[in-house]
Amino acid sequence: MRLSPDEIVYWQYGPIKLNATIVFTWGIMLVLAIGSMIITRRLQPGHKRSRWQNLLEIIVTGIEAQIGEIGLSSPRQYVGFLGTIFLFIAFSTLCTVIPGFESPTGSLSTTIALALCVFVAVPFYGIKEKGLGSYLKSYVKPTFIMLPFNIISEISRTMALAVRLFGNMMSGAMIIAILFTITPFLFPIIMTLFGLLTGLVQAYIFSVLAAVYIAAATVTHKTKTEPKTEEQ
Repeated sequence: MRLSPDEIVYWQYGPIKLNATIVFTWGIMLVLAIGSMIITRRLQPGHKRSRWQNLLEIIVTGIEAQIGEIGLSSPRQYVGFLGTIFLFIAFSTLCTVIPGFESPTGSLSTTIALALCVFVAVPFYGIKEKGLGSYLKSYVKPTFIMLPFNIISEISRTMALAVRLFGNMMSGAMIIAILFTITPFLFPIIMTLFGLLTGLVQAYIFSVLAAVYIAAATVTHKTKTEPKTEEQ
């Protein structure tokens, strides 16, 4: 039983290995890139739109509304990053029905890479929204004693993102593999469908957590002024 697609090596030259994780990761990236180009090649800026474009705009508008509800002030600028993460994880899960396909999210190296993307995106958007000085000051609030604790929090939540996604994906794959050896007909099919649903849920959760972390980094505290009443 394989615990990770890293164990499948297609080519090796000394310490350099080309394993299933790398191959399927770049394959998914290529499919998503080509698919996005095909889907968006005939979009029209005017009022005359096709039904397909209307559907895409409804989906994007819904995603923006979801991001806005999390607390991000300008949802549109985060759609590209959060949407790409969601699509990568979700598409990796859906492709598991293809014989011979190994989901790259079953590798800890992939989930760590996704978590590191979030780790980099949080200060990037935080500095972009609040400025470098204001963002760095958030690490010493309410007092400078909190500096090491805030740094540890950043690192620990990144590790938690990676381990959570890896554990959920790997556990589903192991359960299906075990059921294949016990009852190779009915239960594996049911568990495969359940695994697809679980993978989509995990993609949603990962994207929402990334949005929450970015929202926490970009939030600005503004003092509210009471409205003045006119004396009559």
